[in-house]
Amino acid sequence: MNPPDPTRTYAPVVLDIAGTGLTGADRRRLGHPLTGGMILFARNWQDRGQLTELTAAVKGIRPDLLICVDHEGGRVQRFRSDGFTALPPMRVLGELWQRDPLGAVDAASALGYVLAAELRACGVDLSFAPVLDLDHGSSGVIGDRAFHRDPRVVALLAKSVTHGMLRAGMAHCGKHFPGHGHVAADSHVAVPVDRRSLKAILEDDARPYQWLSTTLTAVMPAHVVYPKVDAYPAGFSPRWLKDVLRGQLGFTGAIFSDDLSMEGARHLRGGRRSMLTYVEAAALALDAGCDMVLLCNQSVDGGDAVDALLAGLAAEAEAGHWHPDPDSEMRRLALLPQLPPLGWDDLMHDPVYQRALERLP
Repeated sequence: MNPPDPTRTYAPVVLDIAGTGLTGADRRRLGHPLTGGMILFARNWQDRGQLTELTAAVKGIRPDLLICVDHEGGRVQRFRSDGFTALPPMRVLGELWQRDPLGAVDAASALGYVLAAELRACGVDLSFAPVLDLDHGSSGVIGDRAFHRDPRVVALLAKSVTHGMLRAGMAHCGKHFPGHGHVAADSHVAVPVDRRSLKAILEDDARPYQWLSTTLTAVMPAHVVYPKVDAYPAGFSPRWLKDVLRGQLGFTGAIFSDDLSMEGARHLRGGRRSMLTYVEAAALALDAGCDMVLLCNQSVDGGDAVDALLAGLAAEAEAGHWHPDPDSEMRRLALLPQLPPLGWDDLMHDPVYQRALERLP
């Protein structure tokens, strides 16, 4: 039997653009049937007017494209000027929890609302937040992006942030499953290895995913190898994604790969030790259980790598190197906002938004 035709039934690629406006090449790539979303970076930002025009132009190409951004607060916040609120890192909420647990819960909901409402007012659909990694004190790349060391506190504060985001009409993405906080290496530039057992990880770092299995709308796995569980990083591992995350923990939402251009994504262990192409890495991630794959920062040099990925994925499916999940497109579409956003001027006078600003830590 022939595999499903992904160019007709499936849009798994999230790509980026180089500048503050769309070029002809950007429009061609965004209109490709395999493209399901676009991720924004600080280089795509000039001011609110420009961002709103850019997102409207993207939706003019395909209304179903999912416009995403890494906008967590603290040092990971792409838009910081022209009215955007400077949000604190998540550790601040964890510190507030130590003094006032219920106050921290309310502040977390307020932060989620402000984060999402401001983004939605400019046409952004989804933020890759919150971070669910535990603060073991050993990971520089996670650091103050984590709420707390205690998985119970992380789960409750993350649930509150996601409540605020959902109230503003925005889906969310918990990351980095099953946990990036225990390793010192940065998966952007290395291949981190966590040598703990599956039992140890499930009883600690992965607990928020179990407790939030009916809350989270999306999850992003870590580019970390857990050799006592699988030789592949979690984002390329059917054991982690299909058996543990979906089967054992019961997660039913969308799964995004982390950026395929990161070192932790291409120096894969197991049977394929050489550096993979982006097409090979994407096919491996999709076949392992990811619904969507991100390829970031490859448009800045002309976008040849993006074109190669879009051209090569269909061939990989035809060769049987990945098998499209018939539910993946439904999961992607479910992340799109269901209600229109408040415009910026209306948002500034919205009593819910004003109260949320007052409750920020």
